[in-house]
Amino acid sequence: MSQASHGDTDFPLSEVPAGARKGLLSTAVMLFGFTFFTATMFAGGKLGMAFDFTTLIWAAVVGNLLLGLYAAALALIACRSGLNSVLMGRFCFGELGSKLSDVLLGFTQVGWYAWGTATIAIVLVKILGLPEGLTLPLMVLFGFGFCLTAFVGYRGLDLLSRFAVPAMLVLLVASLGIATRDVGGLDALLAVEPQESMTLGMAITLVFGTFVSGATQATNWTRFARNGRVAVFASLIGFFIGNGLMIVAGAYGAIVYQQPDVVEVLVLQGLSMAAVVMLFLNLWTTQDNTIYNFAAAGCNLLRTDRRKWVTLGGAAIGTLLAIGGMYEMLIPFLILLGSIIPPIGGVIMADYAYGHRGRYPLLAEARLPAFNWVGLGAYFIGAVCAYFSPWVAPIVGILVAAAAYVALFEVQRALAGRAVPVAKADA
Repeated sequence: MSQASHGDTDFPLSEVPAGARKGLLSTAVMLFGFTFFTATMFAGGKLGMAFDFTTLIWAAVVGNLLLGLYAAALALIACRSGLNSVLMGRFCFGELGSKLSDVLLGFTQVGWYAWGTATIAIVLVKILGLPEGLTLPLMVLFGFGFCLTAFVGYRGLDLLSRFAVPAMLVLLVASLGIATRDVGGLDALLAVEPQESMTLGMAITLVFGTFVSGATQATNWTRFARNGRVAVFASLIGFFIGNGLMIVAGAYGAIVYQQPDVVEVLVLQGLSMAAVVMLFLNLWTTQDNTIYNFAAAGCNLLRTDRRKWVTLGGAAIGTLLAIGGMYEMLIPFLILLGSIIPPIGGVIMADYAYGHRGRYPLLAEARLPAFNWVGLGAYFIGAVCAYFSPWVAPIVGILVAAAAYVALFEVQRALAGRAVPVAKADA
């Protein structure tokens, strides 16, 4: 059955046509809302406890610039091809091999969804002084409630982001102003000595790795971009500026109040109700994007265009994981993501630029192998190197996977070249 017959205009199994493309405002606001995430501010808070303000800014700029450039490179491919990462996975991993990336990308997104669902329930019970027994019912309520805008699709995500992003920006600016007043001005802020320690390399890893899985799947929206310039600029706005603002805002509060939790900072500032509103909007604009990402991966995995039903299924899985204790697993989850997700982006970029010479055929007309062993081999090499790397694991994963793809591609071509004359001689 066709997508049109289901009324789904988000094209879960095909290229986005020219008539459905969006401009810079829509794409940038969407990505800005996606990167406005409490976990990113928490990561910024960790940096604020470990660095003086000047060093912190350098770590944030370098980490988020690398993240923005990575997202922009994938965005350009997505815009030109009209495909998202899971659909591009069919080319670089094969028709059946792409199910690996579907599972990995879907797992990361439903994991984030579970963490966000648990977070809003736990924090609301704490801040509002609600009975502990309401925690699980609230998880169920928000687990299915957050997916409503994703159920609608791109249009629902766009409308929510246009309302929530300006509201969150106003609250953040107000919070930063109060923090500056409380610390005694910018000179006093610059004089604050860090209470903890962290290497600059670890800081960049934290900044880059916190949202690299999101950058890998931001192609779900950048493929809707009107042209390559829109895709690239929107990605830089969302991931360099948006994610950077989250890091700096979280760090700013941590430096002033020696508290890495942004919600606790808002409570200390006397903004308890504002903290509730901000947390709700902050998580909702990321949660709906996250479960939309899960649906994109799920549709490709199951080869179905019933995106809305896959969205509901993902919300149910995320809710169960939230109830099962996902809230306590954030740091191990982030470490895992930094190793297993970035190599997918590295393989996609190498496959598009080197394997397909910058142009994919139409997906419906492509003759794809069941398994693309070049792409799969490159992915596993990149993931293993990232996992055991003492340096910035996500960047190692991307670079090694891309280099391994080129090397394996050339080996395969050389072996194929040797096999052809033998076949002719036997004939």
